[in-house]
Amino acid sequence: MSIRFTTRAARGLVAWPIAIGLALGVAGCGGGGDDDKPDASATASKSSESRPDAQEGDPGEVLAELKGPSGLLLKVTVAQRDAGGFVTVSGDLKNDGSKTVNVPAQLSGNETEIIRNGSSFGGATLVDSKGKKRYYVLRDTDGRPLTTINLPALKAGESLPVFMQFPAPPANATEVTLQLPMFTPGAIEISG
Repeated sequence: MSIRFTTRAARGLVAWPIAIGLALGVAGCGGGGDDDKPDASATASKSSESRPDAQEGDPGEVLAELKGPSGLLLKVTVAQRDAGGFVTVSGDLKNDGSKTVNVPAQLSGNETEIIRNGSSFGGATLVDSKGKKRYYVLRDTDGRPLTTINLPALKAGESLPVFMQFPAPPANATEVTLQLPMFTPGAIEISG
């Protein structure tokens, strides 16, 4: 073997890892422009990162308050119809009581597939009383509910941002009722 061939081979071995590292770095930093459109699996795991957009209105406005056991209170602030054919409902779950509260397991509902994925709002439903239909929480391809999951115990006064995604009712159905196990129902208006 000539020394020229050996030198070329050595340069090639060094160049490949550098090229791969640069390609991965550029891919990781790339903007893409779709930052406001969460992917279904990312949505399920990034429940606390709700970004209001111009169509959602004032995120501080409370659409409904649902009272639950042990001082739990769900304040719904957004009910947005999305172009993908679903409705996202989000707000804050707050412990208004004086003691630490475990979020009730009943909120996950009673479906085995949803319960297997930990505590969630999998038991939530939207009810369109005019259309006489009930809409259940959507799931991803692995059966995980598209809601906030792995709900922690809430200390007194602590709140947790939460979300739930449902199939969208017909466009003329703007007023629906959000129902959660063990909570009072709340009428909400869908925007968008």
